[in-house]
Amino acid sequence: MHGVFDIVGPVMIGPSSSHTAGAVRLGLMARKILGEEAAKAEINLHGSFAMTYRGHGTDKALIAGILGFSPEDERIREALEIAAQKGMSCSFQTVNIEDAHPNTAVIYLVGTSGRTARVRGASVGGGNIMITNIDGYNVELTGRYPALITIHHDCPGVITQVTKLLAEANVNIAFMRVSRQNRGETAMMIMELDEEPAAEVVEQCRQSKAVDYAFAIPAI
Repeated sequence: MHGVFDIVGPVMIGPSSSHTAGAVRLGLMARKILGEEAAKAEINLHGSFAMTYRGHGTDKALIAGILGFSPEDERIREALEIAAQKGMSCSFQTVNIEDAHPNTAVIYLVGTSGRTARVRGASVGGGNIMITNIDGYNVELTGRYPALITIHHDCPGVITQVTKLLAEANVNIAFMRVSRQNRGETAMMIMELDEEPAAEVVEQCRQSKAVDYAFAIPAI
């Protein structure tokens, strides 16, 4: 089932739903994952993004998202200048990533507190995106649903603890994926939800045994 915006495209500042609107959403998702304003952004561009990013305004769009702008925000055109005014350092590099979607960006952010995030994602058409890696963990995150993300020790019982807290808060899980780099070490769990969890639920997850960190991302 498709909606009208899947057919005619999103409300946006042009010229391209993939190279502009989708790029804004990639930057915005990276900003949400960082969890604070960015002081530095280093962006690697692959494929079509790498070849046309200046002509299609992909560089401006990505930075606009990192600044927190929406795809229809008229300030997208001045995003690079606004970032400079805010003291945010921005750099772009073209790269070749094997087997990657042609509209792929790898976004490395440093926040104002020193917190960092490395996010890889692609603009897959019609303004839609797919985040495929967060800080080295393979994920599948579209931004269409609110999400709860945990970083935890890879041991039995953690998933049960977190999902029980969501169930007690009457929050339904739409999709869930767990990724780990090595058995018995650190893992990342992403739960896309039917509604955004309350702040107290996120805090309870942070206090769960074996959970190192938990944070929520609103739908974008």
